[in-house]
Amino acid sequence: MKLLPASRRRATQKVVVGDHDGVVMCFGMKKGEAVTVFKTLPGQKIARLELGGVLNTPQEKVFVAAGSEIRGFTKRGKQFLSFETNLTESIKAMHISGSDLFLSASYIYNHYCDCKDQHYYLSGDKINDIICLPVERLPRITPVLACQDRVLRVLQGSDVMYEIEVPGPPTVLALHNGNGGDSGEDLMFGTSDGKLGLIQITTSKPIHKWEIRNEKKRGGILCVDNFDIVGDGVKDLLVGRDDGMVEVYSFDNANEPVLRFDQALSESVTSIQGGCVGKDGYDEIVVSTYSGWVTGLTTEPIHKESGPGEELKINQEMQNKISSLRSELEHLQLKVLQEREKYQQSSQSSKAKSAVPSFSINDKFTLNKDDASYSLTLEVQTAIDNVLIQSDVPIDLLDVDKNSAVVSFSSCDSESNDNFLLATYRCQANTTRLELKIRSIEGQYGTLQAYVTPRIQPKTCQVRQYLIKPLSLHQRTHVIDHDRPMNTLTLTGQFSFAEVHSWVVFCLPEVPEKPPAGECVTFYFQNTFLDTQLESTYKKGEGIFKSDNISTISILKDVLSKEATKRKINLNISYEINEVSVKHTLKLIHPKLEYQLLLAKKVQLIDALKELQVHEGNTNFLIPEYRCILEEADHLQEEYKKQPAHLERLYGMITDLFIDKFKFKGTNVKTKVPLLLEILDSYDQNALIAFFDAA
Repeated sequence: MKLLPASRRRATQKVVVGDHDGVVMCFGMKKGEAVTVFKTLPGQKIARLELGGVLNTPQEKVFVAAGSEIRGFTKRGKQFLSFETNLTESIKAMHISGSDLFLSASYIYNHYCDCKDQHYYLSGDKINDIICLPVERLPRITPVLACQDRVLRVLQGSDVMYEIEVPGPPTVLALHNGNGGDSGEDLMFGTSDGKLGLIQITTSKPIHKWEIRNEKKRGGILCVDNFDIVGDGVKDLLVGRDDGMVEVYSFDNANEPVLRFDQALSESVTSIQGGCVGKDGYDEIVVSTYSGWVTGLTTEPIHKESGPGEELKINQEMQNKISSLRSELEHLQLKVLQEREKYQQSSQSSKAKSAVPSFSINDKFTLNKDDASYSLTLEVQTAIDNVLIQSDVPIDLLDVDKNSAVVSFSSCDSESNDNFLLATYRCQANTTRLELKIRSIEGQYGTLQAYVTPRIQPKTCQVRQYLIKPLSLHQRTHVIDHDRPMNTLTLTGQFSFAEVHSWVVFCLPEVPEKPPAGECVTFYFQNTFLDTQLESTYKKGEGIFKSDNISTISILKDVLSKEATKRKINLNISYEINEVSVKHTLKLIHPKLEYQLLLAKKVQLIDALKELQVHEGNTNFLIPEYRCILEEADHLQEEYKKQPAHLERLYGMITDLFIDKFKFKGTNVKTKVPLLLEILDSYDQNALIAFFDAA
């Protein structure tokens, strides 16, 4: 969704929207009613809508990307361009600058000038967005690609000039202030894990200006815009997130963004624009949401000051509004009745095909670095009735504050049919978006399935599948610490580069499905729970995996040999184990384990301290440490509720580490596990390390 430029200052603007049915619609608002300017016929789903025109003139031509075709419309709705790009994949992102057109499909980037092919680039990972620095302000064409592997790629022609690492997978790019800021080189980015940043793209290197961490754990960023909504002469930053959050950031004296306003909507925000739509002279933030709503947040005062004559006028306005809404409602009810009759007739006729209503699901399954858990977000165009979650691997479902659905668990028979989890979420009326949190165990891999049933007749359900990978808690990173004690696993055999790449895709998240260009590739990963690391380098006939955690190497060895056996490939496996790495991993686990055990001790003290407080009438006589426990009692008890799972997880990791250490030596130490658990119950770091050394 975009706003067309106004014909004069502070005049109302027209809204132009492209939707999943392939319809481009332009409308304006008149007395609170939407008045259509033009509407096209349905076609292929519209992936992007951008405004363009001659440089340094109002950008009022509408360009849409659908499939592999670009179409252009005037502001009156006349089509003046139809350009078939012949790309093999559908267009995902588009940017227009004068007669230059920048397009990207999943992995391919193309630059056209006057619809003639100029440059081409094949990216190593999926391209989420594309932009070009303003050519009217800079003497060069500098396209920038936002890629899924947490990298912005700055291009010159068909080559990468340099790469910029960003703190999360970038989903959206925008020019700062809409024009690249003071230098014309300032570029904003938003990530799928909710972070925002500003980078200056110079000819030689990037300069990081600022970054906003996602402290409030809000959704991923889907859209941004620059507009002075506060009215202080400085453009504010408008942000739309996938959890329905709309935010306004103003800039302080140091040019750092400060959150001024926020508003929660019930659906993900697909576009955000600042402008004047509803009423002359009143600016507003216009947003479009996933199921097709266009909403305005206005600066117009809602409560009007009214004299005796004014009151009558306002009442009359209200009456008119109510009667127009009533007639609209009656019209819709009539339409529903007609459609229902039509459906009944078509489904009962002898030639009737199964008329199952189709609906689309907007889903996202991502790993959160902060708490090493997965977020599963399901969004449907219509209200959700229930969601059934089934898993063939052991996983924990965690509480989500924003989730108002009622959950019920069914007992599972994991022995006979590999069914470890069966849970039903019953949603309240008008819930179109559901967010779940899941925690997996590394080494246990399989499939999580979500059966989504919306509130539509006849009852219909869609199933979505999500892979829980063997090393599910690992996340891609760009740098690792090479000074850590590393264990090495080496594979050699008669396998191709594509085969070894498919095994790595099977084992680890965030690896592009297509094998990267070149003969050899290196990927770095970090375990989000323990901060251990993994380096994987592979080529045709050889794969080398290095990690400071023996358990990671052990999981890879088991899974890779199983995958090779499935394909009847003979693997030669060798490994070098570094004894120091075990002590190193135990030291990484130590602070987490100590925190959990200390938490248990604090919670045990709460009741006794509260009794003392009641008895003495105040807490002044207590030492600061105990006073602190009383102040944080609610928070501590909340944390403690989650503790059994936390402790179990840490104990499991230490047990796996113990078994894996001796597995590589050819010794089975499973009989000593009860002894190990006894030591953990009366935990002392030195005693634990001594036990590992002595066993």
